[in-house]
Amino acid sequence: MGQSELDELIRPSIENMGLELWSLDYKTQGRHGLLRIFIDQAEKGVSLEDCERVSREVSALLDVEDPFAGAFTLEVSSPGLDRTLNTKVQFERFLGATIKVRLRIGYEGRRNFNGVLMGVEQEDVVLRNGEEEYLFPISSIENAAVVPQLEPKDK
Repeated sequence: MGQSELDELIRPSIENMGLELWSLDYKTQGRHGLLRIFIDQAEKGVSLEDCERVSREVSALLDVEDPFAGAFTLEVSSPGLDRTLNTKVQFERFLGATIKVRLRIGYEGRRNFNGVLMGVEQEDVVLRNGEEEYLFPISSIENAAVVPQLEPKDK
């Protein structure tokens, strides 16, 4: 079963719990698989209890549907501060954030770019680094992630 089929199987259960399926990743190593599910909740974030609830629900669902040939490990967590951005909606949610982008194919001899996410125009991401502004199709992005901006503590 591919990742898009897994997404279609799992997403409704997570959304019924009032949470969002941020992303999922399934990898196999020999006979054993690893399914990582990242969940979020727009304003609130997620708690350990949310992860436990999703783990129980998805585990029961996968026991019934049995989509994997062998044994697998299930991990559920939040996407974290340095979360990956995969969809147009996710990019739009982080307008104004500093992100790092790795392109599938180089542009101007580079594949890695950092900058402020200025906008999303149709299916393109607008990234500004200093005076330079870049427009990258989302489909050309191998991976993108938010760069955490931590505020210094008062001494």
